[in-house]
Amino acid sequence: MAAAALTTSLVLGGGFLAVNRLHATPSDALDHPGDPLDDSGSKAQAVASARQIVGVAQLHTVSAGYSLMSCKNQQDPPYQGAVYVTFALPPRARGDLYFAGLAATLADRGWREGLPPNNHPFARTLTRDGVTAVVYRQDDDPASGVARIYGQCRNVNDHRGDAAAWVDVTQDVAPAP
Repeated sequence: MAAAALTTSLVLGGGFLAVNRLHATPSDALDHPGDPLDDSGSKAQAVASARQIVGVAQLHTVSAGYSLMSCKNQQDPPYQGAVYVTFALPPRARGDLYFAGLAATLADRGWREGLPPNNHPFARTLTRDGVTAVVYRQDDDPASGVARIYGQCRNVNDHRGDAAAWVDVTQDVAPAP
């Protein structure tokens, strides 16, 4: 009787382990993204989203920079394109009203509002087509705002040996006249 119980336990435990290995985990999706992007695709995705945000929200862009960032840690693939946009806020803009209005304007264009980040008052997080944007008042300059745009984690090229550098894309995110 004890042998039968032990055998049953071992068979069921082995079956559980075998079935559990068949299921994909979130780390599998990160390690092996479907439909990978190359370097230019990562940049195009992030810059196009930044351009749309700047144009739709009518941001008065001061500067914009682009870089690839690891989605796992500071160096390992996969990577995502990231654009940081600094913009001037309208004079006497109230953060609570301004960023709520900015989020509503973007929501009208298909962006979905997510949970607010906890490190900036009145900040908003929005997503669209796998791209995430975080907008907030710059902490050390109340007359400026920041939009951080992160593309999808689909660039599997190896950039571990690359020097981390930001590239100026201010002209690229400016809306077409």
